Amino acid sequence: MIVYIALLRGINVGGNNKIIMSELKSAFERRGFQKAVTYINSGNILFGSELDESAVKTVCEELIAGDFALDIPVCVISADDLAEALANAPEWWNKASGSRHDAFFVIPPLTAEGICDHVRVVNEEYEKVYYYGKVIFWSAPIAAFSRTRWSKISKDKAMYRGITVRSANTAIKLAEMAQKYIQ
Repeated sequence: MIVYIALLRGINVGGNNKIIMSELKSAFERRGFQKAVTYINSGNILFGSELDESAVKTVCEELIAGDFALDIPVCVISADDLAEALANAPEWWNKASGSRHDAFFVIPPLTAEGICDHVRVVNEEYEKVYYYGKVIFWSAPIAAFSRTRWSKISKDKAMYRGITVRSANTAIKLAEMAQKYIQ
């Protein structure tokens, strides 16, 4: 069994795309995913499956469409891949106080490299970006947030639909939960 984390994009944000996490958990288990566990109200769910990552993504998106009538992109990442990405996070990520630290999870068919090449960084004084696998690590001082290129990614619909963002704390917590899940 492979432990996966599904990250649903745009769930329960600003009163839109509402999904009750207990209902999401039940829907995942009805579809054969094992021991589903949700974390906070933003569409994070851990579970086990024998399927490969691509098949899991397809089932998850069909499940969201069928059970909740929502067209929601889903990023699926294995617990091992998340742990490896976090182990290779840059030194500066999640370190400086007074800064925002996020993990952008890339939803295929887009790639982290392609998104980074498209968005770029204009000024490293304002923001830092690095990617590993399907995780883009980003940090910027809160005072400079509005001047960053990555804060404006939501205006680029093609790129924005291909990512889902979690805070550094949430990404780390999901990895910790996945390790406990495995044990």
